[in-house]
Amino acid sequence: MIGALVKKIVGSKNDRELKRLQPLVEKINALEQEFETLSDTQLKEKTVDFRQRLAAGETLEKIQVEAFAVVREAGKRVLGMRHFDVQLIGGMVLNAGKIAEMKTGEGKTLVATLAVYLNALLGKGVHVVTVNDYLAKRDAEWMGKLYTFLGLTVGCIVHGLDDEQRKAAYNADITYGTNNEFGFDYLRDNMKFDLEEYVQRPLHYAIVDEVDSILVDEARTPLIISGPSQTSSDLYLLADQVIPRLQQGETTESRDGKIGQATKTHTGDYTVDEKAKSAALTEAGVAKVEKILKIENLYEPQNMTLLHHINQALKAHSLFKRDVDYVVKEGEVQIVDEFTGRLMPGRRWSDGLHQAVEAKEKVKIASENQTLASITFQNYFRMYEKLAGMTGTADTEAAEFNEIYNLEVAVIPTNKPLQRKDMSDVIYKTEKEKFLAAIEDIAECHKNGQPVLVGTITIDKSEVLSTLLKKRGVPHNVLNAKQHEREAFIVAQAGRKGAVTIATNMAGRGTDIVLGGNPEMMARAEAANAADPESRFQELLPLYEERCKAEKQEVLEAGGLYILGTERHESRRIDNQLRGRSGRQGDPGKSRFYLSLEDDLLRIFGSQRVAFVMDKLKIPEGEPIEHGMISKAIENAQKKVEAHNFDIRKHLLEYDDVMNRQREVIYTQRREVLGGEQLKETIFGICNEMVEDIVATFCPEKTTASEWDWPRLVEDFSNQFAFLLDLGQIDQASVKRVDLEQFLKQQVEGRFEYKEEDFTPPLMTHLMRVLLLQAIDAKWKEHLLAVDHLKEGIGLRSYGQKNPKEEYKREAYSLFMEMMGRIRQDVVQKLFHIQLAREEDVQQMEAEQRRQKVALNRVGGEDEGRKPTKRDEDKIGRNDDCPCGSGKKYKKCCGK
Repeated sequence: MIGALVKKIVGSKNDRELKRLQPLVEKINALEQEFETLSDTQLKEKTVDFRQRLAAGETLEKIQVEAFAVVREAGKRVLGMRHFDVQLIGGMVLNAGKIAEMKTGEGKTLVATLAVYLNALLGKGVHVVTVNDYLAKRDAEWMGKLYTFLGLTVGCIVHGLDDEQRKAAYNADITYGTNNEFGFDYLRDNMKFDLEEYVQRPLHYAIVDEVDSILVDEARTPLIISGPSQTSSDLYLLADQVIPRLQQGETTESRDGKIGQATKTHTGDYTVDEKAKSAALTEAGVAKVEKILKIENLYEPQNMTLLHHINQALKAHSLFKRDVDYVVKEGEVQIVDEFTGRLMPGRRWSDGLHQAVEAKEKVKIASENQTLASITFQNYFRMYEKLAGMTGTADTEAAEFNEIYNLEVAVIPTNKPLQRKDMSDVIYKTEKEKFLAAIEDIAECHKNGQPVLVGTITIDKSEVLSTLLKKRGVPHNVLNAKQHEREAFIVAQAGRKGAVTIATNMAGRGTDIVLGGNPEMMARAEAANAADPESRFQELLPLYEERCKAEKQEVLEAGGLYILGTERHESRRIDNQLRGRSGRQGDPGKSRFYLSLEDDLLRIFGSQRVAFVMDKLKIPEGEPIEHGMISKAIENAQKKVEAHNFDIRKHLLEYDDVMNRQREVIYTQRREVLGGEQLKETIFGICNEMVEDIVATFCPEKTTASEWDWPRLVEDFSNQFAFLLDLGQIDQASVKRVDLEQFLKQQVEGRFEYKEEDFTPPLMTHLMRVLLLQAIDAKWKEHLLAVDHLKEGIGLRSYGQKNPKEEYKREAYSLFMEMMGRIRQDVVQKLFHIQLAREEDVQQMEAEQRRQKVALNRVGGEDEGRKPTKRDEDKIGRNDDCPCGSGKKYKKCCGK
């Protein structure tokens, strides 16, 4: 109560922040008339001036007001768009490294140009991150006109570019691209063998569009680069044949009244927990699987791989539904993003789950992959020096943004007051009743000319609605993952008179719904069919602008865009995104959700209380119920799921934080090796550590020299460094441990220098670099596999009263130190054992290989009808002049 009173008197933190920025807006406005008088050339010269001032020591904050005024003026001249005052505030929030929450249609794409231009002046590169390739290309082309007008360069990263194209795009002042492309480029760079091949520069500043989608929704799935492993696909097919023969059961809980202890009873062969998204075999199920597979014990060590495949097949059949979690397209299983409804080509579930789904769907099973490099979005985006974001819905996740990314959320007011009417939810007993009622509502709106955007959660529900609308004779568009290519055009026209658009999880975010239709989209669509699209577009645009203007008036009179949700999402934010499509720039609008007790959210989390009320009130079939208690129950269910999903993301991050520190060590080492910095000192450091390990093993502390294991010390040293150790120069009876270490290090250094002279220093440097990189990459790959296995079983430690997270940290660190030891050993052994082959040795070896080949041909010749090859010309010697006429020796030319 006191907090509410204080907020009323002094305002919230957000209000105070907006009030603080208002004087800066007035300063920008004061410059508008002055900048209007500048010529295009004078406006462009401002960029050069700003860069000089920054180089002289001025800060971005010092030039912010002038820079924003320049961008506003350029926007008017190039794009025909003037930044509103609230957009200027949004730009300041982005420049401060915060998240700007701005309602749909408030022009976030234009807002970004302010902070992007200002930060690009430093010349360190600015990344604008979008949710798909279409938006990256659209925004780079659209806003790129403004940047190039002001003398900046623009690049765009999309799927399918080669390294040269990517490098050019990253070297631009401003680079647009998707979160996946930026993350994968970072991982790929750190797998390369030459710094010149790296495409990314150091990560300086990024603005993430639809920041809630990228940093929250997609943060549950890490980015993984993988390579094929040796696992056969036969086990997936075998497991897939077993699961359909099992019966799903239930888990019931009974409580002993005397001791108050709960007992769980399982029926059937397996149980499914939809809340936890898990499935498990019962004892009866295990026995049945053993009988089917004719094995004695499924849990014996030799059957662990088979058990893993059975469990993944069980998940694939019981938890993953076609046209909900994935679609089958062109013979491939493609994941559907649960939050946007978009397909995610190239992304695969890990740990054999994707192969299990492929076996279930009877499509080709791709080989199982082993992780080669991995990073979470959380840890990738936290590497930027400065990070900002923008979206229409971030405030509900403000605590997570602050805790995980140290990002504050600022809610920017709308340019015009919001006029949308958000109606209370209506709830029906069955899904059938709900859909029939929704169809009636849609048909009525279509008849009155009011456009309707229908929101669904899954692809199959959108197709059920589409079928019902067809029967009712209502023309409509369906937008889901199966129509991904057309989504921007469909969404842009969803505000036309009488239009009915069904959208799964509000795919098409990033494209505004304009009442009356988008004239530019319509003109471009028609012009695309002509031979000269650009001139045809210019000719058609005025016609469509006039037509859309007249149609908009009719739509406004009909009540604006109506948002009809057919189910509540597990996240309130997704529902708010759907609602936010209506009421753009002060337009009228309406929203309402139709629900049923059979909806997943209510069925799993909260239908009992609602069903009790409906039964008590004796609600007849087809009659809905509207009550504040229902809305509260739904909100509580959503909060539970959001908290659960946050725990999943936090859990993933806590585990990845351990790997992130190790990843930074490995990637830093690789860069140092590639940079050629102090390679010799690095090798000497490794050798010294090896020597210290040998001495520690065979010369324990608190023992005398006479007690040391000299024969094994000499043997181990010789095995590691490939030369016989001469101990004649030291007194084995009285030498001190520290002196022995120093002596051995000198011996190794002398051997290294001898080898360097034999190889020549340039060749030795190249050899050191190659051996270090090969060892680091090979051992890191093995380490990632070991950590994957560790993570898979670490949860079982809780049964032994141990904290799995702490156990994981401890064991992952132990595995990492072991890996570093193997890297040292691998490098030292190869470096000191490798021999430089002489010309005569190579010739002898080749001659021996030829002799053996001839001998083999003779053995098999009579049986297989083989005949010796007759050479018409004389054999060319390796040191002879090459017959091609180059003037080089044969071994250096065609014989190479």
